[in-house]
Amino acid sequence: MKIKRNVALSDSGFVFDPSTGDSYSTNPIGLEIIKMLKEEKTPQEIKAAIVKLYMIDEVSFEKDYFDFVEMLSKIKLTENDEKKKD
Repeated sequence: MKIKRNVALSDSGFVFDPSTGDSYSTNPIGLEIIKMLKEEKTPQEIKAAIVKLYMIDEVSFEKDYFDFVEMLSKIKLTENDEKKKD
């Protein structure tokens, strides 16, 4: 999963999508995840980093991570990785 290139992030957790004009706020863990997704880190790399940085177990992280990235997709902050088939 990739975050759109033009999505802007602030250190305070502000997320802005200039293509739609929509803005959102997220907590520090959400901000870290979005930054890592922008860097095209794998889910395994993200899990390892978040578990190390924050006091969260892997099972809780995985559930929350998949819920979070699904929400990012629903609000259209992600790019579609699938290529169109003709």
